[in-house]
Amino acid sequence: MDYSIFKTKSFWIAIFVTLLASIIGKYASKLPGLNIIGAMVIALLIGMIYQLNRNIVDSAWRGTGFISNKFLRLGIILLGFKLNLKTLAESGIKTISLAIVVVLIMIFGIYLIARKLKVDSELAILASCGCGICGAAAVMGVSPQIKAKTEDSVLAVAVVCILGTFFTLLEVALRPFLGLTDVQFGVMAGASLHEIAHAVAAGGSAGSTSLDIAIITKLSRVLLLAPVAFIVGLYYQKKNNKDIYDKAKLPIPWFMVGFLLTSAIGTFANFSENLLANLTSSAYIFLGMAMAALGMSVNFKVIVEKGKNIFISATIMSFVLFCFTYFASRIFF
Repeated sequence: MDYSIFKTKSFWIAIFVTLLASIIGKYASKLPGLNIIGAMVIALLIGMIYQLNRNIVDSAWRGTGFISNKFLRLGIILLGFKLNLKTLAESGIKTISLAIVVVLIMIFGIYLIARKLKVDSELAILASCGCGICGAAAVMGVSPQIKAKTEDSVLAVAVVCILGTFFTLLEVALRPFLGLTDVQFGVMAGASLHEIAHAVAAGGSAGSTSLDIAIITKLSRVLLLAPVAFIVGLYYQKKNNKDIYDKAKLPIPWFMVGFLLTSAIGTFANFSENLLANLTSSAYIFLGMAMAALGMSVNFKVIVEKGKNIFISATIMSFVLFCFTYFASRIFF
């Protein structure tokens, strides 16, 4: 790491503007309506708005590169404290199995449809992981493994946000007509919606029992982020380096190892609820800063040019997931 960056004006300007965006995102996401969008996506949007003032963006460019990379990893590591492995284990084999099936369906489904529609491989991978696992955090967790372009990362986050918000509203509106118990609806919300914020919003609409089940089911998908990032890294390395594929240089995502380690620490170290809440709150602040930094460097023209087909692919599979999780929750839970 080049520690000289800490002495630059660019770094501290970037710290200030991205921290401001992250804090605004945190508190704005508590407002009615905006809670469905989530703090990270709001921070991303604020980062994009900063582009209206090129002086800010140009002054902070060196620092935003650092923040979008290093703070992202730090945020994901701290996010591990949110995962209680005991609670996930107690949720049963059915919940874990459903999470695995959902992730596989979405990753392979979106990727294959997107590639048929001539979507770039990296963008297809990011969108499929974002919709399949845990939204923006999954997009940002997989991005370093495939050396994704900033525009692809931002576009994948946009796909997750828009479709996740739409299906959250759809599930809440249809809940009275679905004929599901509170537990079944919680399972459906946690298994079908893209962001944790989406699962919380939909699950909470049916009461505390549904909310708890939605969170547990959603976190079962979050747990799969580390192994998926590792497997995607292997795939990307093999695809782009077929002749000299070196098993000694496996693309181990060390920040994902940290994610699993903090999950274990948070589960077994007997931390207070207040401390765990502060650690996960810090995680979202750092992730929000990373998202704002990405927003400050996005190329809007590229997003417009590349967006149509990936939206089509993800929309098709989101409808498939909606139907699948409805019947799965009704039959097995």
